[in-house]
Amino acid sequence: MKVLTTICFVFFSVFVSAQVQFQAGKGNFADFLREHTIYPAFSKANCIQGTVSISFKLDQQGKIYSSKVTKGILTDLDEEALRLVRLSSGKWKVPSGYDTTTAVIIPVNFRLEGYQCEGKSKSDMAAAIRAYQSEEALTNSVINFYKNIDQAKPGQEVQFIAIKKQLGIDDDYLNSRIETGLKKIKQGDRQGACEDFFFVKNMGSNMADAYLAKYCK
Repeated sequence: MKVLTTICFVFFSVFVSAQVQFQAGKGNFADFLREHTIYPAFSKANCIQGTVSISFKLDQQGKIYSSKVTKGILTDLDEEALRLVRLSSGKWKVPSGYDTTTAVIIPVNFRLEGYQCEGKSKSDMAAAIRAYQSEEALTNSVINFYKNIDQAKPGQEVQFIAIKKQLGIDDDYLNSRIETGLKKIKQGDRQGACEDFFFVKNMGSNMADAYLAKYCK
């Protein structure tokens, strides 16, 4: 049986007499994470697991601000952990007199079961993380090119088409990013969805233009 597991434990950087509480219907924050996690494609395909620590602050309305990764895995799991925490904004109950400058640190633990990951060693995972970082650098070069394509030299695009092919960024991959974005829309995460749609656009494709016009104005 294939299982994606996301577990979290909440720690406060300083002691507060009346702790904030997560309140979004039935269940606790760990249930919220399990329900909304979209395990990132690269980390799932390469059996990358582990813990990402997210720091954030809450205003009096229970909305999150100043959120950031404080300790990451350095793959797409970092982005997913940050997205999940931001998605919980407005779902926290803040007691009267709460110090809104207090930082809350949440370790989000990602685990894969049944994805043939049991035989993967720490060195295998470390190699996959290095590969992700190398691919991310190439991907960013493509994004920068298409963002500034009006300044490109004649024939220069051929080089970046070759990089996309090397990275496996084809129409099927871009469609998968659009589908992921639509899942985020259903979760109410327009920011996360628009990041996926803009990624497609910044790969030199118009496949997500209709969704950008609809959701990302």
